[in-house]
Amino acid sequence: MKEYKILEIKKSIFEDNDREADELRGELKAQKTFLLNLMSSPGSGKTTTLKKTIALLKDEMKIGVMEADIDSDVDAAAISETGVKVIQLHTGGMCHLDAGMTKQGLEALETEGIDLAILENVGNLVCPAEFDTGSSRNAMILSVPEGDDKPLKYPLMFSVSDVLLINKTDVLPYFEFDMEACMERARKINPDIKIIPVCARTGEGMEEWADWLRQQVREWKE
Repeated sequence: MKEYKILEIKKSIFEDNDREADELRGELKAQKTFLLNLMSSPGSGKTTTLKKTIALLKDEMKIGVMEADIDSDVDAAAISETGVKVIQLHTGGMCHLDAGMTKQGLEALETEGIDLAILENVGNLVCPAEFDTGSSRNAMILSVPEGDDKPLKYPLMFSVSDVLLINKTDVLPYFEFDMEACMERARKINPDIKIIPVCARTGEGMEEWADWLRQQVREWKE
């Protein structure tokens, strides 16, 4: 007879978080605020992509941004230059945001009247994929220098993402990156994933990305 208990803590945490995430999604739907959870590795060009996205959309909709990092306010300072409302979230060493943390950020951002709220999640391809933030849609960025094998190494991230931006296409000639193989691997994991090759620096593909976001925000408000 066992003299000790075994607690499935991880399962309990995920179940509680999923419930909170569904509640938060319902609240956002009711107030017609679309929440985009943007995920990627450090150095993928997430903040640059976000700045270009804001430039394309800020005259059409009210945008608010939450920058999540373990420390520093570098990204928040960069986004503040665009003129949209931005807050910095420090995770206290945690490598992700969960639904409760996201809700705290949204309350500080004061999303009433905001059409598009964007969470720039902590930079890595592991932890953020495990926690539902309550977002309307999940987006991820994979940059060319990271390699075309990342769908094989981090399948969960690709499976939970609605759209994949393959960034830094301008450096394709300098890296052994097989675009078709990468896209095929991503679609094998997630047949419904939308894939858009982009270069945030030059603007290539960014209008297609902005159009996708426009449609998602419009449908969320209906």
